[in-house]
Amino acid sequence: QVQLAESGGGLVQPGGSLRLSCAASSRSIDIIYGMGWYRQAPGKQRELVAFITRVGTTNYADSVKDRFTISRDNANKVDLQLNSLKPEDAAVYYCNADAYIVARGRMDFWGKGTLVTVPS
Repeated sequence: QVQLAESGGGLVQPGGSLRLSCAASSRSIDIIYGMGWYRQAPGKQRELVAFITRVGTTNYADSVKDRFTISRDNANKVDLQLNSLKPEDAAVYYCNADAYIVARGRMDFWGKGTLVTVPS
């Protein structure tokens, strides 16, 4: 199984920056195709923030693409640099891994979430 270890999060003033990191641990026989971050604010649906595949293809939510940058050290580690933070960025951020697990198939795995607070 894939285990996701998240770090970062906290309280940042508007206009400030934050860096979220996620490292995936898995069996060597399994494959992680991509990793990224989703977020969920109170009363809202969980939404994609940014995602990067093992070959480097990235996707961003329109609301963050000019301010956030996703990167990876390798296929199992991903960082999200959050710049120019706005109050509407406040949410619980969840690390996600898109993986192929031998004998189970392709699956999504989720971190426990880390809270980003941006006061008005």
